[in-house]
Amino acid sequence: MGLDFIAEADVSTGHEDGVGAAVQGNISGGPGRGRSQKILIHAINFAPELIGCGKYTTELAQFLEARGHIIEIVTAPPHYPGWFVRAPYQSGAYVTEIFGSMRVTRCPMTMKTGAPGLWRLIAPLSFAAAAAPMVVWRIFRFRPHIVICVEPTLMSAPAALIAAKLCGARSLLHVQDLEVDAAFEVGHLNGGAIRRVANIFESWFLARFDRVVTISQKMQHALLAKGLSQQKVSVLRNWVDTAAIVPEPRTTNAFREELGIPSDAFVVLYAGNLGPKQALDMLIAAARRLAGECDIYCVIAGAGPMLDALQTQSADLPNVRFLPLQPAERMSELLALADLHVLPQLKGAADLVLPSKLGGMLASGRPIVATADPGTELYEMLQDIALLPPTGDIDSLAEAISAARTIEWSQRVERGLCLAETMSANSVLPRYETLLSA
Repeated sequence: MGLDFIAEADVSTGHEDGVGAAVQGNISGGPGRGRSQKILIHAINFAPELIGCGKYTTELAQFLEARGHIIEIVTAPPHYPGWFVRAPYQSGAYVTEIFGSMRVTRCPMTMKTGAPGLWRLIAPLSFAAAAAPMVVWRIFRFRPHIVICVEPTLMSAPAALIAAKLCGARSLLHVQDLEVDAAFEVGHLNGGAIRRVANIFESWFLARFDRVVTISQKMQHALLAKGLSQQKVSVLRNWVDTAAIVPEPRTTNAFREELGIPSDAFVVLYAGNLGPKQALDMLIAAARRLAGECDIYCVIAGAGPMLDALQTQSADLPNVRFLPLQPAERMSELLALADLHVLPQLKGAADLVLPSKLGGMLASGRPIVATADPGTELYEMLQDIALLPPTGDIDSLAEAISAARTIEWSQRVERGLCLAETMSANSVLPRYETLLSA
């Protein structure tokens, strides 16, 4: 009975904060061609988070809502990037708010800023435990036709999966991150015995979903290796709103003035989460090697657990600047700050995640340098678009940045814009709805 009397927060976020508003506005809305479906989405990340999985979960929910479906969300307080809760939200309370026409229930989560070490296990586990009774309650109260779980975190799957089966709803797992594999590759978790137990848990629950969606071919292959059938797993890449992010002129960018960067300087930009998987210490080291080339500036825009360390590492470098996370309405202008986008990746984790920021980089019509090794999906996608120094090689990254100033980019950029169109929200999201209706 207590679960029916959650505090109704005086928070009606609607779409006025800009999160996902561009996608909602630029994709044909109105009732779907099929019958309206009730869909419950269970995800640890949701608006007002500006980047990462929360951005895509929000935009998917808004698209489905605009298509006439009835959507409900069970999620955590906003905490990404950085693993700390932003005001006015609280980490220890059940709170319900209205987002557009969607009911959003936020469940408690115990976390430590930056989520070091075992906190990468404790925080999502605490959310999964706190959300379990709520998601079961909402599934039986809401009676959805479809339950979508988003990984991370797979720990949330058991309760949602069981409740979905009991009430006859179809279940879909959206794999944004192979979190079990990534946790061991990055070093958040260690130990062969722990990994074997985690793999057993993962494989058993993966097999219980009616459908699995993931964001890359390599991640699909990894899921098939975990025992899933080819027919069960679909690939739908993370999308980019190509109506909101467009190539903009270099000469009118306000961020140059804000950062005190000369108009003729060559700006190397990284924009996104500042975490260990992004290997941004490599970019700082490359900037140090390039410090003698006074016209090259490195700008790091974003937030995350590595921010303080990166600022400390670069404190003596006059060619490094930092920007905070930017709102959605300034994203196109931010990406247009770049003369060159840089996308470093931690060696060994390249095919466990596919960087969500890639779509925006491509759509901005700017050159790209990405650290990627032959055989990885990122390398295969970008081999005729970007310069691709190997992961972990600081000298090669610095040389690629320096070389990018002198090569002819027009054909590479054009191919990048064509690839961005295949990843556009107008292309991907209707296919998602079709998959849900199948």
